[in-house]
Amino acid sequence: MDQPDPKNGSGLILSATDPIRSFLALASDDRRLSEELRGIATDLRSKNTVPYKLLRAIWTGSDPLTRPDLLGLFSGSDFVFTSPKTREKSEELKLRLLKLREIAERKEYAELVKDITPKKQVEEPFSSYKDQLGFGLHVGLTMFTGYLVGYASFRALFNRNPALSAAGGILGLVLAMLVETLLFIIKTSKDDQIQSSKSFTQSSPSFTPTTKKNQ
Repeated sequence: MDQPDPKNGSGLILSATDPIRSFLALASDDRRLSEELRGIATDLRSKNTVPYKLLRAIWTGSDPLTRPDLLGLFSGSDFVFTSPKTREKSEELKLRLLKLREIAERKEYAELVKDITPKKQVEEPFSSYKDQLGFGLHVGLTMFTGYLVGYASFRALFNRNPALSAAGGILGLVLAMLVETLLFIIKTSKDDQIQSSKSFTQSSPSFTPTTKKNQ
């Protein structure tokens, strides 16, 4: 039979009782056992718990005439269960949990101050009926002015030719519409940049809800 490893205490663990300690005391002087097993018996007899594998190996190698009955040896002994080691969290998991905690704190803080913090109003172009009506009238007036300017210019250049005068009016209308569209794009882009700058300025300071709560 293979001898057990003295350092191997894995497997079932039994609580040490008086019969087990008495047996281990006798086994430590039993010449039938190897020096290694006698050393294990000497070491285990002062312990409060005993590995089943080592105790069974010592019992198997001891004198059958003097060793106690195995069932009687284990009588009164209980199994000892050890809790598994706590798994350490990885750095990536710690950072993820920290971010989730910060998000939860931000939501909690926003929920607390939602009644006293004014709501952000995002101004959009043509958000009201008056804006839409005013823009429509402005575009219509610009296009009409462009048509008149083009019509008058071509009428003066081409000796009051009706067809060419009408073509000049249409050309002026199209140019006026293009200019109005370009101005509208420029204005919208500037409004977006201003809104983005305001949002960035408001969100740039560090926000630590936990510190505010502690204060």
